Amino acid sequence: MKDYMPELSEIRMVQRAPDGPLPFSEEDRLYIFSCLADVEASFGLAGFPGLEPEAIASRALIRQLIEWWRTLEPLSEAQRDAYGRLPGAIRLIDTVSIWVEEQAARRKANSAGKSPGA
Repeated sequence: MKDYMPELSEIRMVQRAPDGPLPFSEEDRLYIFSCLADVEASFGLAGFPGLEPEAIASRALIRQLIEWWRTLEPLSEAQRDAYGRLPGAIRLIDTVSIWVEEQAARRKANSAGKSPGA
């Protein structure tokens, strides 16, 4: 693995993700967790030993996936395939994190009697 300095966008994605689970669709959940399993298997890694994928906090998961994206160097075809799916998994987690954040802001604004952005 190579060393890296996180970019501001990566730091923000990690900070935006909640410490708990996110409401992924079944399709998104399968994509993200199969990506995690494929990276672990092809590179011989254990990102979250002893934890079921659904028990992994979203913030920890996106942090780990970003770190692997920036530090792993794929050599085999299986590694290249797994590595190539990391950006999609990262974007899915970030997109759902943004959606959850926006929903919370709407609920807060509605409970205060204001419309969002007003």
